[in-house]
Amino acid sequence: MARFKSLLLFLVLSLPASAQDTLRLSLLFVGDIMQHDSNIAAAYDVLSKKYNYASCFEYVAPILRSADLAIGNLELTLAGSPYKGYPQFSAPDALAVELKRAGMDVLVTANNHSLDRRRKGLERTSSVLDSLEILHTGTFRDSVERSSVYPLMVEKNGFTFSLLNYTYGTNGIPVTKPNIVNLIDTVAIKADLEKARSQHADAIIVFMHWGAEYQSLPNQEQKRLAALCLREGAKLVIGAHPHVLQPMVWNKNADQLIAYSLGNFVSGQRPRYRDGGAMLWVELQKVSRQGIAVTSIKKAQYELEWVQKWNDDFKMFPLRYFDGDTTLIKAKSMREALALFSYDSRALLDKHNVNIEEKQTTKIDTMVYSIKLNEFEVDSLILESPILKFYGLERFNNENNESQWYAGRFYDYELARKALEDIYAKTIFRRSRIVRRVELEELE
Repeated sequence: MARFKSLLLFLVLSLPASAQDTLRLSLLFVGDIMQHDSNIAAAYDVLSKKYNYASCFEYVAPILRSADLAIGNLELTLAGSPYKGYPQFSAPDALAVELKRAGMDVLVTANNHSLDRRRKGLERTSSVLDSLEILHTGTFRDSVERSSVYPLMVEKNGFTFSLLNYTYGTNGIPVTKPNIVNLIDTVAIKADLEKARSQHADAIIVFMHWGAEYQSLPNQEQKRLAALCLREGAKLVIGAHPHVLQPMVWNKNADQLIAYSLGNFVSGQRPRYRDGGAMLWVELQKVSRQGIAVTSIKKAQYELEWVQKWNDDFKMFPLRYFDGDTTLIKAKSMREALALFSYDSRALLDKHNVNIEEKQTTKIDTMVYSIKLNEFEVDSLILESPILKFYGLERFNNENNESQWYAGRFYDYELARKALEDIYAKTIFRRSRIVRRVELEELE
């Protein structure tokens, strides 16, 4: 026995100190980020005379933040006022502020609305995103900027990847020199992918703005462009523009993945199939051994997300928490709309997806609710309120160290509703609302 132990110890000590090192990175891709007139109007707060999107993103923010990197398609400009939706979009800067706060890390900007406000819109959009330290690519102030930052190199948790972005067009609006919008041109794409390969990143990702609007299956042009990108070294090809879901394909043998369209992440579109989208989770794994690193797709899953419009207000609901909800989605018409989106989306993706299934969450037996107070309220007023003290107060700070107060913990929705009515009647906090405690887990 002693001889066996000595031999085992010798073998362990003989192994290289770093024989194998494994890293993992979670990427979350979302679809089209849009702001129609109805979205912009809903975000305006008449009391503060400011735009605020916190309530819209309230339930998806914890999901975005849980990813190592969240990446989406910004299909609008941040060109300043006057703010406008379709057909030429300019959204309030508050949208970008909320995207950052909610956990969005990278945005692609090459799409058919890149030039909705011409040169000013393109350049101001870049400036706003830069000021918020949100990485972005696809449109550029000039050729010098493009040559220095494209393909975009993104680094996170020991991983690097090259990100490329192209659009089929700009709605007929010509590019104002010296600005550049990356248009789909196979010669240019091949050259850019050659440069991406020379960056020696762990993975190459191409975000394409392509396809036919409102069509649930990819056309031949999408398939041809995807094949070109994969052939030239891309590991992931993510699509946008159709505003409806299209299938996702993970070729495990080739270690490559295509998501033809993730639909609308947030928009004012209400027709069937357009009132939501999918969030695509891709987990990359990098195994380093004897100085050689190999990166592969470890896991790929999607989860559905639906946008509710109720009483001129918008709110985004991730279905793995809210599918079948009858408390926060109280209107029958809204529950029916969510159920239809759920049915349509799963029918399409269950049939056409390859190796990519829906992300599941264990059902929570006991749901706990709290009352979220208006984020503009003054801390001292909250602390001095007898009724709020009665229910109990908790404060959480966001990444900007700004306070957000919550009152009470209720294990029954009706109790929370009665407490909210009590707060309305006895305090000045008239913009408070009920939220699920599951959405606060990350802050605790």
